[in-house]
Amino acid sequence: MQILKKIVSFLLRISISVALLVFLFSRVDKGSLLSILKNADRSLLFVALFIFSLNYVLSLFRWEMLLRASRINLPMKRVIISFAGGVFFSIFLPSTIGGDLMRSVDLATYTRKPREVVATVLMDRLSGYIGLVILAAISLAVGFGLVRDRSVLISVAVLALVLICVLLVLFDKALYTKVNRIVQSPNAGRMRQILSSLHRELHIFRRHKDIIVDNLVLSILIQITTPLTFFITAKSLGLDVNIAYFMIFIPIISAVTLLPISIGGLGLRDAMTIYFFAKAGVSKDMSFAMSLVNFSFILFFGVLGGLIYVLTVRHRRLQHHKPPAIQPHAKKP
Repeated sequence: MQILKKIVSFLLRISISVALLVFLFSRVDKGSLLSILKNADRSLLFVALFIFSLNYVLSLFRWEMLLRASRINLPMKRVIISFAGGVFFSIFLPSTIGGDLMRSVDLATYTRKPREVVATVLMDRLSGYIGLVILAAISLAVGFGLVRDRSVLISVAVLALVLICVLLVLFDKALYTKVNRIVQSPNAGRMRQILSSLHRELHIFRRHKDIIVDNLVLSILIQITTPLTFFITAKSLGLDVNIAYFMIFIPIISAVTLLPISIGGLGLRDAMTIYFFAKAGVSKDMSFAMSLVNFSFILFFGVLGGLIYVLTVRHRRLQHHKPPAIQPHAKKP
């Protein structure tokens, strides 16, 4: 029954992505869209691709930093393998959360420390979301004169509110206790156990304030790479729009695509790009072209991550992590 639910859920998300794409293609001028893509400046596209690659490089170092803080000391090669698997599976699974799940399972199996690994992935995602909200808030404050739209203001406010609620639940003991009471039903035992374990493991990071600061700095830099990639992509397509629009809209679009209602955010990301950039006077054809180019970058690195993950199957099977042997107590003289 559980397997059937997962299959139905997967098919539903595929249907949503396909339906959104079909709807969007019916609303744009296909000839104009094709012309925009064919006439793109390839040198600028390579620059955009390079900037986009920094997103993955910085994200890898951010996760490795959190692993070390949790005393999960692994060779960088092994961290890269799990990270690459996550990048690959995020293309096919719900939003980017699917990729997080796969790298959690892969490294938890390898280290035999599931709670610690899941906590690092959760903290990694939380750090990214904090960076996203900070960038959106600062960009909106600076570029408020450009964007005087209620939906944008509400979107940023909702992002900030969600962040505050999550932080309070995870780090405020009083609120955590109240939430924990909500899941006291007999059927919520497993959920309560997971929540309790994650709460305990996440509190480990409170002793590493330097790690938290470095992590947040990295997160903001990571969040900047995506709107900057979109901006350079827009330039390559012949669009000249103030970069402030990208710094405001892209974090909101990225947050929406975190919702697990589509496959890899496909369709949902495109619809949101068209919706928000219309407020900057960008045509549907141009917005859709930007979004499609961005997805091609995601697809490129997803395939690259898949190759790394598949080609290291034998390596993962032969080199399982073994916990350090317990040393016998030395005899007292």
